[in-house]
Amino acid sequence: MSDFLPKEVLEGLEQARKAKLKRRSRLRVRVGDATYPILRSWETGFALDRESSTHLRGLVDVYDGSKHLYQALIVAAQEDGHEMSFDFKRATLATDKPPLDYDRADDAPVALLPIFH
Repeated sequence: MSDFLPKEVLEGLEQARKAKLKRRSRLRVRVGDATYPILRSWETGFALDRESSTHLRGLVDVYDGSKHLYQALIVAAQEDGHEMSFDFKRATLATDKPPLDYDRADDAPVALLPIFH
């Protein structure tokens, strides 16, 4: 089919496809003050629009709308048409509580006070 369509029509179709993916996805990558919409995501990475994300690498934050999902260390993997794929070197889930130094049992006391005589 692409053999019969003019170049301008093919570019317009690709722009419409990217716009649809951007509207449909709530996932975003944030680096400093810059935010990039995620076009596709999978367990070990994600894809962004190639034109706006060629320089992206290092530590990023991934959001679903306003919810912080995880912080990830990423590397550029490959260019695929109008997309740039990124792989996770590390992805840490974001939590709203600091990590515990030990596993707390449900029936454990909160604190033990020493007995002074």
